[in-house]
Amino acid sequence: MKKRVEVVDLRELEKNFDEVSEKLTKKKIDIELLKLVKEKFAELKVQKSSVEELRAEQNKNSKLFPIYKKEKKDIGELKAILSQNKSDIILGNEKLKVLELELETIALGIPNLADESVPLGAGEDENIETKKVLEIPEFNFEPKNHWDLTENFIDFERGVKISKSRFSALVGNGAKLHRALINYFLDFNQAKGYQEIVVPYIVNRNSMQGTGQLPKFEDDLFKIEGEELFLIPTAEVPVTNFFADEILNADELPIKLTSYTSCFRKEAGSAGKDTRGMIRQHQFDKVEIVVFSKPDESFRILEEMSEMVSEMLTSLKLPHRLLTLCGGDLGFSSAKTIDLEVWLPGQNQYREVSSVSNMTDFQSRRAKIRYKDGKKNRLVHTLNGSSLAVGRTMVAIMENYQKADGSIEIPEVLKKYM
Repeated sequence: MKKRVEVVDLRELEKNFDEVSEKLTKKKIDIELLKLVKEKFAELKVQKSSVEELRAEQNKNSKLFPIYKKEKKDIGELKAILSQNKSDIILGNEKLKVLELELETIALGIPNLADESVPLGAGEDENIETKKVLEIPEFNFEPKNHWDLTENFIDFERGVKISKSRFSALVGNGAKLHRALINYFLDFNQAKGYQEIVVPYIVNRNSMQGTGQLPKFEDDLFKIEGEELFLIPTAEVPVTNFFADEILNADELPIKLTSYTSCFRKEAGSAGKDTRGMIRQHQFDKVEIVVFSKPDESFRILEEMSEMVSEMLTSLKLPHRLLTLCGGDLGFSSAKTIDLEVWLPGQNQYREVSSVSNMTDFQSRRAKIRYKDGKKNRLVHTLNGSSLAVGRTMVAIMENYQKADGSIEIPEVLKKYM
């Protein structure tokens, strides 16, 4: 039986449709989708009213039985009316369930509301830079792109031979650096109070739906043939769903988890982008941080998480900046996102290395993650971020620490891991 999923707060949407719709326009949302939802609300209202009238009629007629018996009237016709009315109620309820399921299915395509603090904007060019950290390095030679610094680090040709384009293999010092970064990230996060967990890389449809990857982004996912199972696009999916269908204790919150996983994406919507190098691969590795918090703490925790990722980049002596994403560039499930972009000298630009997001109660409503607040069960707020993307951090180290002879220095904090 298909698991019923709560999506956006449908009761709030129905109650304050115009206000919620206005908030949703901060994001790139199809207005026709909202119109369809409004139509379904109207159909539901009519159907509910019809069923309620039938029930009222049934109750009214049921009360006539003792009167008919007392007055010795024939109850045959009354029985027939009640029987027909009962059938009409059953049919009406079935129609109601169909409409509710249709509404839920449509509503799965409605994104989370952007927080009031999110700036207006149509796309990435209108994101707001809030901070720059560390000076951009100066070179007395022309710095190379990482794909020109691959000797004893990355083998693109054999990666493609083994699989296809957008795959690569790490060799020698590249493999060592990759492993060193994973261990450093996990140790750093644990020192900040995050518990490490190891999770499956293959998850079911409910998990993907719980965090918002489905149904909207199915074309970007690798699906297991003949199974309702998918390779994870990010550790956010299994780690967030770790507490799906559970009620947590209020005094446990916030719960902070970190996990290393490989990630798999078709990048269906990114044809022609970053075809060279390791920036956009079908398989890549990340260390993720996920927090489950009380609602009144989540935006403070978002700032703490982004500062923590910035601290990690600073410890690696990698120049970076923090951006607050505008509504038009905000992810489907996110209420507010802070991107961290690292400087890449070979490309002469900043590139994203982490996104830290507050999903508020959007994912917890879908995945049914709650906490006990006195006698009431309330939805937690979920937050997540990359801490960090391993491949992109490796690229940043290669380009920022390169020498004129093509050799690459290793950041001081990583030497013990090498």
